[in-house]
Parts: sequence; C-alpha cells; structure tokens
Amino acid sequence: MDLSIIMVNYNTSATTRNAVESIINTVKKIEYEIIIVDNSTSGDSFCFADDRVKVFDNIENKGFGNACNIGANKASGKYVLFLNSDTILDKDTVDKAYAYIVQDDSIGALGVRQLLPNGKLDEGCKRGFPTPMNSLYYFMGLSKKYPHSKKYAAYKQTFIDEHSVADVDCISGAFMLMRREVFDFVFGFDEDYFMYGEDVDLCYRLKKNGFRIVYYGKTHFTHLKGESGANSLFVLKHFYKSMKIFYDKHYKQKYCFIVGLMVKLGIDLKYFLARRALIKKGEVKNG
Repeated sequence: MDLSIIMVNYNTSATTRNAVESIINTVKKIEYEIIIVDNSTSGDSFCFADDRVKVFDNIENKGFGNACNIGANKASGKYVLFLNSDTILDKDTVDKAYAYIVQDDSIGALGVRQLLPNGKLDEGCKRGFPTPMNSLYYFMGLSKKYPHSKKYAAYKQTFIDEHSVADVDCISGAFMLMRREVFDFVFGFDEDYFMYGEDVDLCYRLKKNGFRIVYYGKTHFTHLKGESGANSLFVLKHFYKSMKIFYDKHYKQKYCFIVGLMVKLGIDLKYFLARRALIKKGEVKNG
C-alpha cells in the first residue's frame, strides 16, 4: 500500500463524507486506503460504502492527536497523510504532494498550500516556531508591517511566496504527509495536546531529529476550518492551553523565569480578550 489517509470524525459526518468523496474523486495515481477514527459523541457516527474506507470507533475521545495515533497504528501504507475532515482536495493535491515527497528521504513532513473558502491563503500552512521573539513581533503587529522581513515576519513566514517550495519550521496538521517510519521514529503525536499545537510539536521534534519540514505550494486544498468546533469556548480554551504546553515542553529550559512569566501572561491576556469577544458576539457554543 502506497498511502494511508487518516482522518478524525467528530460529530461531522456530512463534512467528513464530503472530504472522503473529494479523496476518491481526485487521487488517481496512488494505491491508498482511508482510515476514519470516529471520535463522535452525539451519535453522528460515520459510515461509507467503499472497501478503501475503514472506520474505527473510538470509545473514549482523548483528543485529535490520540485519534491520529490510533489511525496510524491501523495503517498499512508506507506513507501516511493526516487530513482534516473539513477539507476539499483539488484535482491533483495528493498525487503531486506524494510524487514530491517520495523523491527525498530527508523530508520529515510535507504540507501544501491551504486555502480558505474565499480563496485566500490560510497562513497557518507555513509557519515559524512560536519562540518568544517570533510571537512578540507577531502580536505587536510588526509581521503585518514588515511582511517580507525574515526577522519580523518569522511567525507566519509571509516572506515565502505561497506558490513556492520551501523549507519551513512547521506546517498545518490539516494536511501533513510523511513516511510512516518517520512518524514512528518520533513516536507520533504528543497526546498531552487535546487539540491544537500537536502539529507544531511534531514538526519541532522532527526538525530536532534532523528531518526537513517542507511547504509545497505547487498544489492546494480548501480548508473549511472549524466545522466541528467553531465558536466553542471549549475549543478556544484548548487553543490557548496548547501554547502553554508547547512552551513548557520546548522553551521553558531555554529562557529565564521572567521570559516564561511574560509569555504565560501574554497567552492569558489573549485568551481573555478572545473569550470576551466570542461571548459578546452571542454566537458561543458551550461544548
């Protein structure tokens, strides 16, 4: 088997079905299987009548990374593609990405150009690591003021043309292609992250072990973004919690106590402001 495409369904069977259909309609040059790990809690479980689609019910929802690790353990492909359930592939997305990565064993993980439904680039598909300075420049607005600066725009790496091919710090977990043996070598996703941050963490560990992270902008997919958790205080909490987990795992020993304190206070402030804005809009989900 060339490729195992691993997806997590969480109360979004209709969206997941659309994603699966886009895979079947577009992947033409690769022998593949689709593995769905079903984390659903509302009875919105997933089923699909195709021999290439395998569904595994997850009894206990322990988060996105845990479900992806379960899917990888079930996979038989030489390569694995972690793909969000709220995605629509272009006609050659997987075929092109796969053809590129198989030529170079130095690539630890590969991501492609990620577009929002309005056609604009989702900048999360090519990022720098959230070091204290990268984050500070970003939150101060310097990255927007100097988008072509490798120093000030390092967080979103806007100095890299979206149609290019380039080495980056990290790519999005919405589309993450890698060799199965590389994924196993770094012990998969860190399950301390319930959701968000696990992709950045994985890329950090890959680079630490000498692998390259490649952004491949020669093809794209559409990311509907947030279908299973939009406007959720639960999701918002885990988004900001993941930032603290990442800092403690990878930066706490590198920076002094004062820097760590400032980082944590900055994260708490951002969470407070984002939470207040969400509640003020009156569009909040409690789950």
